[in-house]
Amino acid sequence: MTAKPPLTLLIAAPRGFCAGVDRAIRIVELALERYGAPVYVRHEIVHNKYVVDSLKAKGAVFVPELDQVPDGVPVVFSAHGVPKAVPARAEARGLDYLDATCPLVSKVHRQAERLVENDRHILFIGHSGHPEVIGTFGQVPEGRMTLIESVEDAHKVAPAEPGSLAYLTQTTLSVDDTAEIVAVLEHRFPGIRGPKGEDICYATSNRQAAVKDIARACEAMLVIGSPKSSNSVRLVEVAEREGTRARLIGRAEEIELDWLEGVTTLGITAGASAPETLVREVVDFLALHYDVTEVEGQGVTERMVFKLPRGLEAA
Repeated sequence: MTAKPPLTLLIAAPRGFCAGVDRAIRIVELALERYGAPVYVRHEIVHNKYVVDSLKAKGAVFVPELDQVPDGVPVVFSAHGVPKAVPARAEARGLDYLDATCPLVSKVHRQAERLVENDRHILFIGHSGHPEVIGTFGQVPEGRMTLIESVEDAHKVAPAEPGSLAYLTQTTLSVDDTAEIVAVLEHRFPGIRGPKGEDICYATSNRQAAVKDIARACEAMLVIGSPKSSNSVRLVEVAEREGTRARLIGRAEEIELDWLEGVTTLGITAGASAPETLVREVVDFLALHYDVTEVEGQGVTERMVFKLPRGLEAA
């Protein structure tokens, strides 16, 4: 029998589920226990097919919009947050709803409201079309927020009242890219008001730092996550910025062994909506083809836990 080639796996820590994702999934599971199937969920609860399919198997029904939710059944709003108009429509129809918005996203929503109340125009740093961006824009009257997607946008934006500005950010951005954009805005608009504390969430920052810690010691890196997942896509970019080729995969079955030819040290991480089950699946797959040695990263230990919505706490 031919000996398997050696492969050292540097497994980033922390990785995978964050407190907001844990909470959102638990809300759907508890709703199913309390109300019975079906429980409807507006949009994917988190951006991970494995998670969504697992909840579908338990009786969750995922729909793109509220008008596809029948009368008389409970509905859950996804972790990414929703515009104010969505719960208002649910209330108008008499629907029971549970809001699984990540509390760190909700914090950005409240900041946006307060800034607009104080007559600030908000420059919002984020990605067009992402559910979190749509939800945040939906917290304030139309025209009170402008989307900034890049350094180029930051250089070009021409607000009507440059002396009354603030900026906020999507929670799942690249820490380094966002810092560049903020630097431009602060240079152009010295009076611009930033958020109280960092908007980019602890989990996004920690996972990016963990990739930086191991990337240069790797010849290649696999990031487990969905192309829809902003924080997962950012992890690929962070690895590449460190000079390490990286690839985003959803499951072990997507690994191309040709891509790993000549690799002796491989980094592995997972986005905040990817469960540890998928990390183990990838390691087990690689162990079929390589003599694997696992080395766990030495990043920070996360202990963040978010409360469940009132009414589910005792479920």
